[in-house]
Amino acid sequence: MTQDSTTAAFRFGYGLPLPAQAPTEPASMLAILRGPDVMANTYPGPRLSDLTDTLARADSMLRTSRRAAEPEASIARDDYRQAIRQLEGVALQSAKTAIARALDAPDGFRERLVQFWADHFTTAPRSRRDSPLPATLVEEAIRPHVTDRFADMLRAVMQHPAMLGYLDQSRSFGPNSRIGKRRAKGLNENLARELLELHTVGSGYAQEDVTQMAELLTGLVIGKHGATFDPRRAEPGPETVLGTTYHGDSLDTVLKALDDLAEHPDTAAHLARKLAVHFVSDQPSPDLVQALAEAWRNSGGDLLAVAEALLTQPAAWNKMQEKARQPFDFLVAALRALGLDGADVMRMSDEVFRQTLLQPMAAMGQPWQKPPGPDGWPEMPDAWITPEGMAVRITWAMEMPAQLVSPLPDAATLMTRALGTHLGERLAWAVPRAESQREAVGLVLASAEFNRR
Repeated sequence: MTQDSTTAAFRFGYGLPLPAQAPTEPASMLAILRGPDVMANTYPGPRLSDLTDTLARADSMLRTSRRAAEPEASIARDDYRQAIRQLEGVALQSAKTAIARALDAPDGFRERLVQFWADHFTTAPRSRRDSPLPATLVEEAIRPHVTDRFADMLRAVMQHPAMLGYLDQSRSFGPNSRIGKRRAKGLNENLARELLELHTVGSGYAQEDVTQMAELLTGLVIGKHGATFDPRRAEPGPETVLGTTYHGDSLDTVLKALDDLAEHPDTAAHLARKLAVHFVSDQPSPDLVQALAEAWRNSGGDLLAVAEALLTQPAAWNKMQEKARQPFDFLVAALRALGLDGADVMRMSDEVFRQTLLQPMAAMGQPWQKPPGPDGWPEMPDAWITPEGMAVRITWAMEMPAQLVSPLPDAATLMTRALGTHLGERLAWAVPRAESQREAVGLVLASAEFNRR
């Protein structure tokens, strides 16, 4: 197995040049992954407990604005808009935080794992009021568990208001429950379907498994202080999912079912392939997928053991650049190549941050935390390397660096520092011959070598 710092930076991090003390070989990468989450403390992210009062105020003011007479309704509308602006401000800050962490992290592999699992458990805000909720899911349910058992992450995600709200769990009632019969309400299968299809086994289930899982989940709802179990809306009686029967209407029964799904052999196979595709190749080596699945099954879904299997497989260090950099990855790598760090991003005004990063990211096809559906962002390069998407990247590469750094870095130096062993002969020939420093820097950032990993 041949390893090099360029492959480590592109495949398991956010590009070159690497931050100080960043490891580049498996043993040290795993050692730092086992250690404390430095970036979570350096750039803290939003938590639900920080938003409780603002969310409650927004909900209260919205109700008042709809029911009250003037002028009370007008005052409530103003207060509602103020609360919404505060929540949107938290969402914007979370975007800055994600980019700052990616830029500064000595353990870039941790940041990439967080990104992978956040996409695997995709959520998106259903309204402006919910704009910061996806970030709180990442902060509270995903990030703390990237080196834990998958079952722990699955439990945390499935009890988080961001996931329950995104997949309409509030609309799911046991048809034979007390509330269901009184209100003539029935099942909403969204959460159950995505739990089976996307989050765990991926295949091998039937529609009846979805229905039974939805019945099992009916009591799981969002309460005043997070997820809770309401037996009044839970479908009574046992449910059978993938051949296992669960008795009792309680949160413990739901958690037992989640644990069984997390440890199911099909979950190991499904997520082993998904990890291999995300990190290594759209057509990964069968040996790599098998090694990841075996590590999953043998460890009971220990994500650190799976990460170790990924880093120690020879196929994971193939120097071929077989993956397209998604817009988020591209922009982080470009900022790093230009010499910006996390502190620079956090100091940006909101307007500059939107104009230079968020709006271009959306134009490239990846609006921040607004994926096209619960299956998250596509992996295949034809979703990203399109004429329209590349036109935006090239325009960004040619125009935006001069707005972000002054003076521009020397293009020849940037080229070697940002591409390492991925630097190709044609680019090495073209950059010194560019008509201007601005054009030369743009050539590097728009190059095929830079846009693949």
